[in-house]
Amino acid sequence: MKTQTHIDAHQHYWDPARGDYGWLTPELKPLYRVFGPADLAPLREATNIKRTVVVQAAPTIDETRYLLDLARADDSIAGVVGWVPLDSIDAVSIIDEFAHEPKFKAVRPMLQDLPDDTWIERAPREEAIERLTDLDLAFDALIFARHVPSIVKFVGRYPKLRIVIDHGAKPPIRDGAEGWQPWADGIAQLAALPQKLHCKLSGLATESKENWTDETLEPYVAHLLEHFGPRRLMWGSDWPVLNLNGSYRNWHATAKRLTLHLENVDQDAIFGGNARQFYRL
Repeated sequence: MKTQTHIDAHQHYWDPARGDYGWLTPELKPLYRVFGPADLAPLREATNIKRTVVVQAAPTIDETRYLLDLARADDSIAGVVGWVPLDSIDAVSIIDEFAHEPKFKAVRPMLQDLPDDTWIERAPREEAIERLTDLDLAFDALIFARHVPSIVKFVGRYPKLRIVIDHGAKPPIRDGAEGWQPWADGIAQLAALPQKLHCKLSGLATESKENWTDETLEPYVAHLLEHFGPRRLMWGSDWPVLNLNGSYRNWHATAKRLTLHLENVDQDAIFGGNARQFYRL
């Protein structure tokens, strides 16, 4: 059987000079520079990653346009997850504008950064979310365990919307056993929803202590596999954020080893097939 093309389902490109990355400050020295497709190319080649999904990193329409410009010029970008002000009266028209771009695949409000943890269950305009569904666009949920109750309500309100949980809902791995709950129960609850949410096998290194190993991440990967299964997980690097606490090659190698017990077809699904299907790449 032919091995499927491997896809990085979650990475970023940015230019700090654009000025709309509120979180990206000079203090984050490893990240505070331009990162573009040419920077990722050798890492993709080393890990046999052919294509990627680039994800917004600023809550602005202009940044999404910037990413779409990059996507038009680079075949390695298979899809773009952009930002739309879902609570705005202009949300539908903005979604329609972006939907004309073939590589625009999903939206992501930066829920983890909003002061109100319940924003997602009350603020987005109904017509905006329904427009996403009508256009067969997806939704990336950037959450912590504390957001799970609101996501459950949101999912129940829009059962036809395709949703993926970013970064395994960001378990606080650096806290050790004390950080296991309520994350573990939240994952089980999300995975059991009848809407069949997907989840990204990404971001775990960032949430770990320094010098993490396969053994550090194994319980979290195993828990995600147990509940979402290999057909609803998709590998992502979270590069270049990953550079704060790891490397592209090391995280890719760890994820490969921690899924080595799976059938080849299931590994191929995690490292490409699921992203291709979910994002309609």
